Amino acid sequence: MESIDLLKILAAVLALAVAIIGHEIMHGWVAYMYGDTTAKNAGRLTINPISHVDLVGTIIVPASMYFLPMLLGGESGFLFGWAKPVPINTATVVRNAGYNGAMQVDLAGIVYNFTLAAFASIALVSLSQPTTSDSIVYIFSYIFILQLVVINVVLGVFNLLPIPQFDGAHFLAHLSLKHKLNSVAEFFYKNERYGIIIVLIILMTPLKNYLLLMPVQTILAQLLN
Repeated sequence: MESIDLLKILAAVLALAVAIIGHEIMHGWVAYMYGDTTAKNAGRLTINPISHVDLVGTIIVPASMYFLPMLLGGESGFLFGWAKPVPINTATVVRNAGYNGAMQVDLAGIVYNFTLAAFASIALVSLSQPTTSDSIVYIFSYIFILQLVVINVVLGVFNLLPIPQFDGAHFLAHLSLKHKLNSVAEFFYKNERYGIIIVLIILMTPLKNYLLLMPVQTILAQLLN
Protein backbone atom coordinates (compact mmCIF):
# COMPACT_ATOMS: atom_id res chain seq x y z
CA MET A 1 0.00 0.00 0.00
CA GLU A 2 1.41 3.39 -1.03
CA SER A 3 2.03 6.15 1.50
CA ILE A 4 -0.68 8.30 -0.12
CA ASP A 5 -3.20 5.52 0.49
CA LEU A 6 -2.22 5.38 4.15
CA LEU A 7 -2.66 9.15 4.38
CA LYS A 8 -6.13 8.86 2.87
CA ILE A 9 -7.16 6.16 5.34
CA LEU A 10 -5.74 8.04 8.33
CA ALA A 11 -7.37 11.31 7.25
CA ALA A 12 -10.71 9.60 6.66
CA VAL A 13 -10.66 7.84 10.04
CA LEU A 14 -9.77 11.06 11.85
CA ALA A 15 -12.44 13.03 9.97
CA LEU A 16 -15.04 10.37 10.80
CA ALA A 17 -14.09 10.54 14.49
CA VAL A 18 -14.45 14.34 14.51
CA ALA A 19 -17.81 14.07 12.74
CA ILE A 20 -19.49 11.37 14.81
CA ILE A 21 -18.06 12.30 18.21
CA GLY A 22 -18.97 15.95 17.75
CA HIS A 23 -22.41 14.88 16.55
CA GLU A 24 -23.12 12.99 19.76
CA ILE A 25 -21.59 15.59 22.05
CA MET A 26 -23.86 18.25 20.53
CA HIS A 27 -26.96 16.19 21.40
CA GLY A 28 -25.79 15.97 25.00
CA TRP A 29 -24.70 19.60 25.16
CA VAL A 30 -28.03 21.00 23.94
CA ALA A 31 -29.87 18.70 26.35
CA TYR A 32 -27.58 19.99 29.11
CA MET A 33 -28.53 23.55 28.19
CA TYR A 34 -32.13 22.55 28.93
CA GLY A 35 -31.31 21.10 32.33
CA ASP A 36 -30.63 17.46 31.45
CA THR A 37 -27.35 16.37 33.06
CA THR A 38 -27.64 12.71 31.99
CA ALA A 39 -24.92 12.85 29.33
CA LYS A 40 -22.63 14.94 31.53
CA ASN A 41 -23.04 12.58 34.48
CA ALA A 42 -22.29 9.62 32.21
CA GLY A 43 -19.03 11.23 31.08
CA ARG A 44 -20.23 11.56 27.50
CA LEU A 45 -19.59 15.28 27.01
CA THR A 46 -15.95 14.47 26.31
CA ILE A 47 -13.84 14.33 23.17
CA ASN A 48 -12.26 11.07 24.36
CA PRO A 49 -13.14 8.71 21.46
CA ILE A 50 -13.18 5.62 23.69
CA SER A 51 -16.28 6.95 25.45
CA HIS A 52 -18.17 7.09 22.15
CA VAL A 53 -17.14 3.88 20.36
CA ASP A 54 -19.97 1.67 19.13
CA LEU A 55 -18.83 -1.76 17.89
CA VAL A 56 -21.17 -1.80 14.89
CA GLY A 57 -21.41 1.87 13.98
CA THR A 58 -17.86 2.99 14.74
CA ILE A 59 -15.87 -0.06 13.64
CA ILE A 60 -17.72 -2.72 11.64
CA VAL A 61 -19.86 -0.53 9.35
CA PRO A 62 -17.13 2.04 8.49
CA ALA A 63 -14.55 -0.67 7.79
CA SER A 64 -17.01 -2.61 5.64
CA MET A 65 -18.17 0.42 3.67
CA TYR A 66 -14.59 1.54 2.99
CA PHE A 67 -12.71 -1.70 2.34
CA LEU A 68 -15.36 -4.07 0.91
CA PRO A 69 -15.46 -2.34 -2.50
CA MET A 70 -11.66 -2.65 -2.65
CA LEU A 71 -11.81 -6.36 -1.89
CA LEU A 72 -14.33 -6.75 -4.71
CA GLY A 73 -11.89 -5.17 -7.14
CA GLY A 74 -13.14 -1.59 -7.12
CA GLU A 75 -12.00 1.63 -5.52
CA SER A 76 -12.36 2.39 -1.84
CA GLY A 77 -15.90 3.17 -0.75
CA PHE A 78 -17.13 6.17 1.20
CA LEU A 79 -16.62 6.20 4.95
CA PHE A 80 -19.76 6.17 7.04
CA GLY A 81 -20.66 5.29 10.60
CA TRP A 82 -22.02 6.45 13.92
CA ALA A 83 -20.98 6.67 17.56
CA LYS A 84 -22.67 5.25 20.64
CA PRO A 85 -25.76 7.40 21.25
CA VAL A 86 -25.44 9.93 24.07
CA PRO A 87 -27.98 9.23 26.85
CA ILE A 88 -30.69 11.89 27.01
CA ASN A 89 -33.50 12.25 29.55
CA THR A 90 -36.11 13.56 27.15
CA ALA A 91 -38.66 14.03 29.93
CA THR A 92 -36.38 16.59 31.59
CA VAL A 93 -35.86 18.46 28.33
CA VAL A 94 -39.60 18.50 27.57
CA ARG A 95 -40.41 19.65 31.09
CA ASN A 96 -37.97 22.56 30.81
CA ALA A 97 -38.28 23.52 27.15
CA GLY A 98 -41.27 21.65 25.73
CA TYR A 99 -41.20 19.59 22.57
CA ASN A 100 -39.44 22.44 20.75
CA GLY A 101 -36.49 21.88 23.08
CA ALA A 102 -36.59 18.15 22.41
CA MET A 103 -36.56 18.78 18.66
CA GLN A 104 -33.56 21.06 19.05
CA VAL A 105 -31.76 18.22 20.82
CA ASP A 106 -32.73 15.90 17.97
CA LEU A 107 -31.35 18.24 15.32
CA ALA A 108 -28.23 19.34 17.22
CA GLY A 109 -25.97 16.66 15.72
CA ILE A 110 -27.23 17.28 12.18
CA VAL A 111 -26.68 21.02 12.52
CA TYR A 112 -23.16 20.32 13.77
CA ASN A 113 -22.39 18.09 10.78
CA PHE A 114 -23.66 20.51 8.13
CA THR A 115 -22.02 23.50 9.85
CA LEU A 116 -18.66 21.72 10.06
CA ALA A 117 -18.97 20.67 6.41
CA ALA A 118 -19.66 24.27 5.39
CA PHE A 119 -16.67 25.68 7.30
CA ALA A 120 -14.40 22.91 6.00
CA SER A 121 -15.49 23.65 2.43
CA ILE A 122 -14.61 27.34 2.94
CA ALA A 123 -11.17 26.32 4.19
CA LEU A 124 -10.74 23.99 1.23
CA VAL A 125 -11.35 26.81 -1.26
CA SER A 126 -8.29 28.63 0.04
CA LEU A 127 -6.05 25.61 -0.54
CA SER A 128 -4.57 24.45 -3.81
CA GLN A 129 -4.88 20.78 -4.71
CA PRO A 130 -1.72 19.03 -3.49
CA THR A 131 0.92 17.55 -5.78
CA THR A 132 3.64 15.00 -5.16
CA SER A 133 6.08 17.84 -4.55
CA ASP A 134 4.11 19.10 -1.54
CA SER A 135 4.96 18.08 2.00
CA ILE A 136 3.22 15.13 3.64
CA VAL A 137 1.75 17.51 6.21
CA TYR A 138 0.13 19.64 3.49
CA ILE A 139 -1.17 16.62 1.58
CA PHE A 140 -2.62 15.13 4.77
CA SER A 141 -4.21 18.44 5.76
CA TYR A 142 -5.88 18.82 2.36
CA ILE A 143 -7.22 15.26 2.38
CA PHE A 144 -8.41 15.62 5.98
CA ILE A 145 -10.35 18.83 5.25
CA LEU A 146 -11.86 17.28 2.12
CA GLN A 147 -12.93 14.24 4.12
CA LEU A 148 -14.45 16.53 6.75
CA VAL A 149 -16.69 18.00 4.07
CA VAL A 150 -17.72 14.67 2.56
CA ILE A 151 -18.23 12.67 5.76
CA ASN A 152 -20.16 15.40 7.55
CA VAL A 153 -22.50 15.84 4.60
CA VAL A 154 -23.06 12.07 4.47
CA LEU A 155 -23.84 11.95 8.20
CA GLY A 156 -26.06 15.01 8.03
CA VAL A 157 -28.13 13.61 5.16
CA PHE A 158 -28.33 10.16 6.69
CA ASN A 159 -29.56 11.44 10.03
CA LEU A 160 -32.32 13.42 8.35
CA LEU A 161 -33.85 10.14 7.16
CA PRO A 162 -36.81 9.06 9.35
CA ILE A 163 -35.21 5.78 10.38
CA PRO A 164 -36.40 4.53 13.79
CA GLN A 165 -33.77 5.04 16.50
CA PHE A 166 -32.01 7.83 14.56
CA ASP A 167 -32.32 11.61 14.62
CA GLY A 168 -34.82 12.10 11.82
CA ALA A 169 -37.28 9.71 13.46
CA HIS A 170 -36.75 11.29 16.90
CA PHE A 171 -37.52 14.71 15.44
CA LEU A 172 -40.71 13.49 13.74
CA ALA A 173 -41.79 11.70 16.92
CA HIS A 174 -41.43 14.84 19.02
CA LEU A 175 -43.06 16.96 16.33
CA SER A 176 -45.96 14.53 16.31
CA LEU A 177 -46.28 14.63 20.09
CA LYS A 178 -46.27 18.43 19.98
CA HIS A 179 -49.29 18.29 17.68
CA LYS A 180 -50.89 15.43 19.65
CA LEU A 181 -50.40 12.88 16.86
CA ASN A 182 -49.41 10.23 19.37
CA SER A 183 -49.89 7.30 16.99
CA VAL A 184 -47.08 8.58 14.74
CA ALA A 185 -44.68 8.82 17.68
CA GLU A 186 -45.70 5.38 18.88
CA PHE A 187 -44.91 3.94 15.44
CA PHE A 188 -41.33 5.18 15.62
CA TYR A 189 -40.86 4.09 19.23
CA LYS A 190 -42.24 0.59 18.62
CA ASN A 191 -39.96 0.05 15.62
CA GLU A 192 -36.69 1.33 17.11
CA ARG A 193 -35.32 -2.22 17.39
CA TYR A 194 -35.49 -2.47 13.59
CA GLY A 195 -33.48 0.71 13.01
CA ILE A 196 -30.13 -0.98 12.48
CA ILE A 197 -31.70 -3.52 10.13
CA ILE A 198 -33.19 -0.72 8.04
CA VAL A 199 -29.81 1.02 7.95
CA LEU A 200 -28.06 -2.13 6.70
CA ILE A 201 -30.75 -2.69 4.06
CA ILE A 202 -30.29 0.86 2.78
CA LEU A 203 -26.50 0.60 2.70
CA MET A 204 -26.44 -2.82 1.03
CA THR A 205 -29.05 -2.19 -1.67
CA PRO A 206 -29.64 0.36 -4.45
CA LEU A 207 -31.73 2.34 -1.95
CA LYS A 208 -28.52 4.04 -0.84
CA ASN A 209 -28.23 5.64 -4.29
CA TYR A 210 -31.58 7.41 -3.95
CA LEU A 211 -31.78 8.06 -0.22
CA LEU A 212 -28.14 8.84 0.50
CA LEU A 213 -25.78 9.26 -2.45
CA MET A 214 -27.96 11.48 -4.66
CA PRO A 215 -28.71 14.11 -1.99
CA VAL A 216 -25.11 13.93 -0.76
CA GLN A 217 -23.76 14.54 -4.27
CA THR A 218 -26.16 17.46 -4.74
CA ILE A 219 -24.97 19.16 -1.54
CA LEU A 220 -21.30 18.44 -2.23
CA ALA A 221 -21.66 19.96 -5.69
CA GLN A 222 -22.73 23.21 -4.04
CA LEU A 223 -20.01 23.16 -1.38
CA LEU A 224 -17.06 22.10 -3.50
CA ASN A 225 -17.70 24.07 -6.70
